[in-house]
Amino acid sequence: MADGSERRHAVPLTDTALAMLPSSILRPTYDRSTLQPGIVHIGVGNFHRAHQAWYLHRLMQAGLAQDWAIIGAGVRPGDAIMRDKLLAQDCLTTLVELDPSGTSAEVVGSMIDFLPVEPDNASLIAAMSNPNVRIVAMTVTEGGYYVDPKTGGLDLTHPDIVHDVAHPDSPCTAFGAIVAALSKRKAAGHGPFTSQSCDNLQGNGDILRTIVVSLARATDEDLADWLETHATFPNSMVDCIVPATGADEIALAAQLGINDAAPVTHENFRQWVIEDAFCAGRPDWDKAGAIFTDQVHSYEAMKIRILNAGHQVLANAGELLGLATIADCMAHPTLRRFFRKVQMDEIVPHVAEVPGFTPAAYVDLIEPRFANNAIRDTTRRVAFDGSSRHTGFVLPILRDAIQANGAIAGLSLVEALWARMCAGTREDGSAIESNDPHWETLTIAAQKAKTTPQAWLAQTQYYQELAQVPDFSQQFETWLRLIWSDGVEAALNAYTA
Repeated sequence: MADGSERRHAVPLTDTALAMLPSSILRPTYDRSTLQPGIVHIGVGNFHRAHQAWYLHRLMQAGLAQDWAIIGAGVRPGDAIMRDKLLAQDCLTTLVELDPSGTSAEVVGSMIDFLPVEPDNASLIAAMSNPNVRIVAMTVTEGGYYVDPKTGGLDLTHPDIVHDVAHPDSPCTAFGAIVAALSKRKAAGHGPFTSQSCDNLQGNGDILRTIVVSLARATDEDLADWLETHATFPNSMVDCIVPATGADEIALAAQLGINDAAPVTHENFRQWVIEDAFCAGRPDWDKAGAIFTDQVHSYEAMKIRILNAGHQVLANAGELLGLATIADCMAHPTLRRFFRKVQMDEIVPHVAEVPGFTPAAYVDLIEPRFANNAIRDTTRRVAFDGSSRHTGFVLPILRDAIQANGAIAGLSLVEALWARMCAGTREDGSAIESNDPHWETLTIAAQKAKTTPQAWLAQTQYYQELAQVPDFSQQFETWLRLIWSDGVEAALNAYTA
């Protein structure tokens, strides 16, 4: 932890001060004043800055992609806070790589501006209407796509979508803004941009296509047909563990010699697998280590099922046991055994190989990544928005296992642990603060489930037909009753024994 004097003596992060940074810190070697924008990125959180922005920065360091600089954007009021921080430091970001063997830092300069955050998204629409913008990318979280869980299509009843259909020129969502900008480009005789999801969704490009085209069709059939014919929405798989930034991370940057109001810490691993479907060109991200392939679905299935679902295997139990970080979860012997057994017995059998990696080898890869105690990836962050993450990451595996007559005891226990966590207290009696967009209704169901476990599975918006599968329903009930009566460790031990 840096004290106040270290923060005062750290170099302010600005273009003019880059030369004053400690020599050990990498910084842009390209002339940022000559960069031209080619990408608008919506959702400038930590992950984007440690991932897509880094890949582009590495190209720029090699003298490439100088006309692909990023313009940041956001559609939520809270995004304005990040905008103020980044504009004050010329949109530069310090990336701090955390590894048990040492810490290193690099300043990334691939973002050159951040648009005003406005209720009607006028500046965002104007920027995306510019034909120089050839890619519009986004990281808006898995639950931010307005997907109807029953149909898999656009939820036309959601108030935000209702607003955008009624006010297509002043939309409140990122998707409404994309449709408005594409409409302007079509009217002006320009081609569409590529819309690129960087979120942890299987088939993220396909989902983005469905949402954008469906929203366009709700107001303009001709525009929707044009998009179906000319626009592209590449699927991708993204991977890098990037914790949230707080006082400790800001202090760490200061210790390294940089006064950065929004630094990003990350592990020493990145992967980006992309479908090569870009209607208006793209940077050569493969020259910075990305993989272009027509097998994105296999890569993303492996990552989402083993890594993202694996996070949910750990996080709910860890929260109940009062374990602060994912590394703490992996250091807990019983929880680590539980994690390994669920992975190998119940997840790996339902994951296909990819070039160079078997599913079992991928489990071996992520275990030390999760156990990296230099990464303060909080259990609370990983457990956030379980209503999206369980339905997106865990339940599809459960469905496949049931169809294959495979083992489901551990996956059933994972769901019981989520139900217990949503009751709102840890095993030591401390309160678990709201940690889901639907926390209130989840808590009501979880508290009913303490005596009537089926009340949890009655949430058909999550479980749908699974609640009627006797094997899952019975195992879930058995586990939840055991957790409430004997505790989390007793349940974990019963499963791993």
